[in-house]
Amino acid sequence: MSKQKKKSVLRENIEAIVIAFLIAIVIRTFAVQAFKIPSGSMLSTLQIGDHILVNKIILGTPVDIPFTNINLFRMPGIREPQRGDIVVFKYPEDPKRDFIKRVIAVGGDVVESRDKTVFVNQSKLIEPYVQHVDMLVKSRIMDKRDNFGPITVPKGMVFVMGDNRDQSYDSRFWGFVDETQIKGKAMIIYWSWDSDKTWVRFSRIGRLVH
Repeated sequence: MSKQKKKSVLRENIEAIVIAFLIAIVIRTFAVQAFKIPSGSMLSTLQIGDHILVNKIILGTPVDIPFTNINLFRMPGIREPQRGDIVVFKYPEDPKRDFIKRVIAVGGDVVESRDKTVFVNQSKLIEPYVQHVDMLVKSRIMDKRDNFGPITVPKGMVFVMGDNRDQSYDSRFWGFVDETQIKGKAMIIYWSWDSDKTWVRFSRIGRLVH
């Protein structure tokens, strides 16, 4: 009886672990996923070392075989991406990597930049979140960082840029993001670690990402 009871307890524990694992996979695949910010392209909105939760339900998400980059299908979202959304997506030049940027223009929009100022459909964007760290304004001849366009965004695509505008590798350089490759919308910072000071940024925990 004692051996049977031990086997029963062991079986229950294994079943509980398996069920918890499956639930975690389902949540990660279809609802919410955690990401860590590795670079400063979204400063000062997102700091290096911020850990964020991404909502996959709002915009829909590509569903891959767990722990692989093999796509099965795409879950439909509640709405389409909108200007201002901060989204995580598969980097077009290397789908195994995830990028996070802000949506600046959506399908059908005409976007351009004149001396660091961004215009969408000929209207100047009000961007209080933007950070500039380089006072130099580069000409079109040098590169597309400060002056580009006008460019029309194709249907089903979005044009994204980092908030740290002078130090972001984004749609200005490698083009549009297919909406089907968007993994979700950044939602909240649940943890933040300052590796330079080896200290937790308690003031950032719980902040909504916008």
